[in-house]
Amino acid sequence: MGRDDRFRFEYESAVLRFGTRCVEDLADELAEHGLERALVVCGSTVGSTPDVIDPVTDGLGERLAGIFAETTAAKRLETAVSGLESLREHDADVLVSLGGGSSLDIAKVISVLAADDRTPAEVGRELAETGSISVPSGSLTPIVAIPTTLAGADQSIVAGVTASPSSSLVDEPTSGGVSNPRLMPRAVVYDPSLFATTPKSILAASAMNGFNKGIETLYARNATPVTDATALRGLRLLQEGLQQFGERDVNEAMLKSVVEGILLAQYGVSRPDETTLSIIHAFGHGLTRTYDVQQGAAHAIIAPRVLRYLFDTVEGRRELLAEALHVGDAPDPADAVVKAVENVRDALGLPSRLRDVNGPEMEEFPKVAQAILDDPFIANAPSGLDPTREELVDVLRKSY
Repeated sequence: MGRDDRFRFEYESAVLRFGTRCVEDLADELAEHGLERALVVCGSTVGSTPDVIDPVTDGLGERLAGIFAETTAAKRLETAVSGLESLREHDADVLVSLGGGSSLDIAKVISVLAADDRTPAEVGRELAETGSISVPSGSLTPIVAIPTTLAGADQSIVAGVTASPSSSLVDEPTSGGVSNPRLMPRAVVYDPSLFATTPKSILAASAMNGFNKGIETLYARNATPVTDATALRGLRLLQEGLQQFGERDVNEAMLKSVVEGILLAQYGVSRPDETTLSIIHAFGHGLTRTYDVQQGAAHAIIAPRVLRYLFDTVEGRRELLAEALHVGDAPDPADAVVKAVENVRDALGLPSRLRDVNGPEMEEFPKVAQAILDDPFIANAPSGLDPTREELVDVLRKSY
């Protein structure tokens, strides 16, 4: 039986700028949106690395209001509260996130807090009770994103956030998120010269996450012809570029196709009330939310095994995936797709077994499998795939 040909695609994209040294045009981009005073939001390393921060501040010119260089991978609510104080102190009208997804997430939470008349303690209480932060109906401070990693989280309407008791905002360690179509960045600036400043190991790990966004977008239950087109082209560019990671030094020239691929692979992924992220990302959440496993490593280990399980159970659009990964002529497209993904993982120098990372032991697999089943991304599993806990435990065992 063929796939249902009916679909509804609602998506309001950020303005996308691409090109080597295109950060030189930041002031012009802000002017296009009527924005005058930018607060740069980044981590301390990015904020103190001239090769990264200087091109951005130079590009902003007189539109630079200040720099808030306090974000961390933990994405703490208390960090966003400090960022709100900096936003007000500098009288900024736009947040420019620079770096990885953590800085963009904090910028989004700052934007939400700036529009909220509640105290930080009240926001923390809501996060602890509901796992989320509600977004006020008023206007939000716009965001311009400048990514320097390849996780593919830039064109997104969601953000993760945590809080610790030491902040006095929550009584127990808390994690959750915030989601709203108005959190889509006003613009995203993809400059290969900035990506080239990121250490190769960080680029490699983040790239596996972004690569899998393209994989999942093709087989997600809510795939559309629009996302098929962008993900297919994005995957082709990513595979070609990422295969070179183990062979060449990372530089602007080799990163052009990779960054373009990441731009395309995530187009249309994050939409109002839905996403094309699916079972691989659900596994990623199950492994990283309660264990000290880096997201890219989790994706590298789990993706080939999830794909084998998927193809053993359903069609999973294997022929389209094979076409995207340059193995369309293979006699067994499912096996060829799995091997192509393994080849990308190996080219990136990422781990292939759970036992080699600080993850769960085998006796903990039923608990992890249940967390995966409870993850909302499971709802986007390919049509016909209805995973059980026992099946997911088996995938984890084969990944060990």
